[in-house]
Amino acid sequence: MQQTPALNPVAHVHRVREYLLGLQARITAALEAIEGPESGGGARFLADAWSKGPQERLQGDGITKIMENGRVFERAGCGFSHVKGPQLPPSATQHRPELAGSPFEAMGVSLVFHPRNPYVPTVHMNVRMIAAVKPDGEPVCWFGGGMDLTPYYGFDEDAVHFHGVCRDALNPFGEDLYPRFKQWCDEYFCNKHRNEQRGIGGVFFDDFSELGFEQSLAMLQSVGDAFLESYLPIVERRIDTPYGEREREFQLYRRGRYVEFNLVWDRGTHFGLQSGGRTESILLSMPPLVSWSYQRESEPGSPEAQLTDHFLQRRNWV
Repeated sequence: MQQTPALNPVAHVHRVREYLLGLQARITAALEAIEGPESGGGARFLADAWSKGPQERLQGDGITKIMENGRVFERAGCGFSHVKGPQLPPSATQHRPELAGSPFEAMGVSLVFHPRNPYVPTVHMNVRMIAAVKPDGEPVCWFGGGMDLTPYYGFDEDAVHFHGVCRDALNPFGEDLYPRFKQWCDEYFCNKHRNEQRGIGGVFFDDFSELGFEQSLAMLQSVGDAFLESYLPIVERRIDTPYGEREREFQLYRRGRYVEFNLVWDRGTHFGLQSGGRTESILLSMPPLVSWSYQRESEPGSPEAQLTDHFLQRRNWV
């Protein structure tokens, strides 16, 4: 197979790459600090560097960082990838049909953290840039990403904090952005086959370039930089909450909904698999243990029922 020519439709591809690698390093270091010293049972991230050569559908490289069986995080994956391909997959051209079949370049950081304690929520964050060349030779690029929170046992103060940080990260670039991206997140992270939200949402955006390259990139960086502030205080508040078999069993059951969304609805998963991406890295978002139960119903008024009745309803938290 002939190697795909490298694309450089924007002058700052290297700068975006360096930012993303730095973001990945900062986030994984912060999680290792929460885990504690290695001598005390704290887990560490395994860094798995990979590359794809000219014989493969995609060319490029990345670093998958994965931590498993930690004291705090049962499984935490944070991956960086930078790939080039001969044609955009269908999942990337739903809103840009004029680019169907165009060569592309994509880079991003994506993470999903699955804590051990059911009172600590699962979290997802992704920031990415995609660049392509139109049939007439004109280069285009756009940004996407966001973050969202998936509690198993919800707390209003956690939801308010998470959404407040998301809002504050976006407000410098337009006070209309948080409401737009919050609604987009609610609509996107929904298990439509169950008519049920995946979690309490956050912000989500895609195909974004309306501020021009520099300001759109600055907005992306603001979202990425806000991640630790949005999530770590919640982890620290809930990490020592006592739990038993009931809470653990409910956590595993709710993780099943997370898996359903990622495999059925998530465009990022579809993009990676359709374009010939690295399967192990694409599926780093999967929880280590999960269960399903036929037509399970929680007892009315229970903490488990409160999750669906109160927290998995679209609402304005800030």
